[in-house]
Amino acid sequence: MAQFDPRRQPVRLSPHLLTTVAAVSVALMAGKAVHQPARAHEAPPLSATQLNALEAQAFAAAGAPAGLTTPEAVPVQIRRGETFEQAVRRTGVTAEEAAAVAATVAGAFDLKDLRAGLKFETAIAKERTGRGDARLIGLTMRTGPASQLTVSRSFDGALRLRALEEKVTRETVVLNGDVERSLSGTARNMGATAAIVRRASQLFAHKLDMQRDVRASDEFTLVFDRAVTEGGRTIETGDLLYAELKGHVFYRFQPAGAREVQYFDANGKNLRSAMMRTPLQNFRRVSSGYGVRTHPISGYRKMHQGIDFAAGTGTPIVAPADGVVVEARRWGGYGNWLRVRHPNGLETGYAHLSRYASGIRPGQRVSQGQIIAYVGSTGASTGPHLHYEIWRNGQRINPAGVKTQEGTELSGADLAAFRAEKARIDRIIAAGGEKRPQLQQATADGLRPAQG
Repeated sequence: MAQFDPRRQPVRLSPHLLTTVAAVSVALMAGKAVHQPARAHEAPPLSATQLNALEAQAFAAAGAPAGLTTPEAVPVQIRRGETFEQAVRRTGVTAEEAAAVAATVAGAFDLKDLRAGLKFETAIAKERTGRGDARLIGLTMRTGPASQLTVSRSFDGALRLRALEEKVTRETVVLNGDVERSLSGTARNMGATAAIVRRASQLFAHKLDMQRDVRASDEFTLVFDRAVTEGGRTIETGDLLYAELKGHVFYRFQPAGAREVQYFDANGKNLRSAMMRTPLQNFRRVSSGYGVRTHPISGYRKMHQGIDFAAGTGTPIVAPADGVVVEARRWGGYGNWLRVRHPNGLETGYAHLSRYASGIRPGQRVSQGQIIAYVGSTGASTGPHLHYEIWRNGQRINPAGVKTQEGTELSGADLAAFRAEKARIDRIIAAGGEKRPQLQQATADGLRPAQG
């Protein structure tokens, strides 16, 4: 395991360890006075600026405690059925030391709330002589989206506890740029979360083939709410408010009495088509179209009654329309097979799947855009891809030729309310975004934890 050396450049160390070292350094400089028994000392929270200054001092001045080796970074993850004290014990410290650390942390956080899988960072030093027990020099544990606890040991042996709470700002972000290699990759690089990218891709898939219709340099705009910390870390995101690509615009709006939000064009027309263009938002290419072809395995010319999308194993497959699962089973050369029945006499089929999404089984209702399975290479397959079929009234048809009716237009009070919401979103776009007053902690007001 790599040695933790506070004198190295900061970019070589993890953020948790930087915070741990900074707290240790402050404790070492401030605790040279009178010996006192190990107990927790609460201190006021530090701002991001103060914390950065302390980290700089730590790297400039901190060294190994007298008689001990350079502190080593030891990451810990709480195991199932394990207490916090037992997890600390696995760093090599004594039972008494682990109990003291647990008692210190318990002064500010109920350890009963800790769950298996939680990770924290420790800095552990050993006697230079090679004899004696390891000593915990510092510990950093995140206790919330914008909060963490730091335990450090001073020269007099006291364990000191500090609570760090970042201020959180709620804002509406306007991302505007040109597609580079892909819309999803470009948007993620600009700060959009996986959930926002997924929602935008599902909307655009109603109008565009995301692989063949979207090109590099195509301009796009995404608008969404989020909560960010002082350090610029996104901890929560709200719904996508607006999306635009290649002249197609989507405004978020929830009509009176509707159970969920919907998306409309600038005139208040619901742009949710009855059938999405493709069940994949991310695929490399169409490897085989509908029609007569030479089969890649048998070598015979025969009818290919679907479309093949080349994509990596595990690529999510979504339901192109609302429906009910009819089959989810193994089916000869199709490998893992899934069939879904939709309104208007349509059915869709998916072959060579690596696995089904959670809860997918015959009789299960699915909604448009819901993940139903994942790309694989089961059955008679030369590599990972999705074989996609569509039936109309029991007869296979070309999936590329399916055309379905779009949604209706708003009217009356719903149209007036939509126009007011559209005007608000347009003002935010023109201003390049909007910030709200700072919050002391993240709220759950229409927001959800950020994903990816």
